[in-house]
Amino acid sequence: MADETREDEIRPVDPPLAEDGARPDDRVDDERHDEENRLKPDYVRAVREALEDGDKGAVYDLVEPLHPADIADLLELLERDERRELAAAITDLMSSEVIAELNDYVRDDMMEALPAGAVAAIAEQLETDDAVQLIEDLGPAEQRAVLAAMDAEDRAAIESALSYPEETAGRLMSRDFVAVPEHMTVGDLIDFLRDEGDLTNDFWEVYVVDHAHHPVGTCALSWILRTPRSVALTDVMKRDQTLIPVTMDQEEVALMFQKYALISAAVVDENGRLVGQMTVDDIVHIISEEAGEDVLLLSGAGDGDINEPIRDAYTARVRWLIANLGTALVASLIIAMFGAAIEQLVALAVLMPIVASIGGNAGTQTMAVTVRAIAMNQLTQANTGRILWREMRVALLNGVTIAVLIGIATGIIFTPTLGAVIAAAMVINIVVAGLAGVLVPVIFDRLKQDPAVASSVFVTMITDSMGFFAFLGLAVSSGLVG
Repeated sequence: MADETREDEIRPVDPPLAEDGARPDDRVDDERHDEENRLKPDYVRAVREALEDGDKGAVYDLVEPLHPADIADLLELLERDERRELAAAITDLMSSEVIAELNDYVRDDMMEALPAGAVAAIAEQLETDDAVQLIEDLGPAEQRAVLAAMDAEDRAAIESALSYPEETAGRLMSRDFVAVPEHMTVGDLIDFLRDEGDLTNDFWEVYVVDHAHHPVGTCALSWILRTPRSVALTDVMKRDQTLIPVTMDQEEVALMFQKYALISAAVVDENGRLVGQMTVDDIVHIISEEAGEDVLLLSGAGDGDINEPIRDAYTARVRWLIANLGTALVASLIIAMFGAAIEQLVALAVLMPIVASIGGNAGTQTMAVTVRAIAMNQLTQANTGRILWREMRVALLNGVTIAVLIGIATGIIFTPTLGAVIAAAMVINIVVAGLAGVLVPVIFDRLKQDPAVASSVFVTMITDSMGFFAFLGLAVSSGLVG
């Protein structure tokens, strides 16, 4: 009779031990623990202590398990001298992936510490667009030295990219793409992709070009894999495509990707020849960069990078603080005009900051919406009037709502007449704030200036000045004060 084992007697079998004596589940727990503690204060402190002790072996052991992006983050967490010591201790871990992930200021600092040959070696490992970003911020002498140390093909690609203006498709595009002649069949293309050893590793579509290298269509990889080998590319390719001129600004490129839901797009020169491509990963970076830049410009904080040199941060911020000082003087002069009235009725001094503050907030709301609409190409000359009228109606509704609330409260605490005065001043100031929030950014845009740079200064001046003038002027004209 066969042996029978009861269910309650079944015992789990312990997994075999690894060479180091640890069970697989122990290793999983250790890896999860390492992941959770990665770049935490204790870990960073341990790296710093190893650097101070000069123990390069310990430093290497601590950093070696990290992902390249985490190594970049670690470098950004350290002081300038510590970064260079860390880079020297983990030389072979300072890959192109680490350099590509570094903050601009940190990367520039690291590049300054390396000889031209080392920078050239790193640049040659990067994709063309990343290599351009690495080299473009170097000084002219450093650029020449690095380019001279590169091989001819890579140097030509970098020099070509640097010939285009900053923040254009020509500067940002990747020159690593797959293009084939239009006479191929699907089978020919598949054989080419399999046999050609010098193709880029990552691509989503193949560009089909004519004899003059003009793009005539695209073939998605999914189409290629699902089409019989005998079918001609011209029968399966998509002829309608979005072509990006090399001189197109990066913001316009991002808008095209968003509008047409693109994964990649061909970049063409002034003669319509295919010279590169933009991919969605580039666009994500552009959108993030532009969004952060606009927010910082609205506040007058310059680049707003925590790694930015103190002198640069000071220079970027102080000029807007000086401009704010000048515009604040305008509001102060208006208050001075009504000094006698304020002396007679102290309640005016108590209430007038409320009018200016609410108006400023309303103006900032409208300005933020307007700047975003301009950046997204949603506000143009064709619809400026309609948007202005829309925001005026929103401002009027907001003004009436706030006026009723502040008017009733002021009437109860002080006098009904003062309540009516502050209510009327509130409506006037919020409507003016809505008008300024649209017109100031639009005017800057029409003057070919970035509306995010100085709009807040002027909108604040207008709302403060109008708030004080409307409230104090109505108080005097209503007979509240002599």
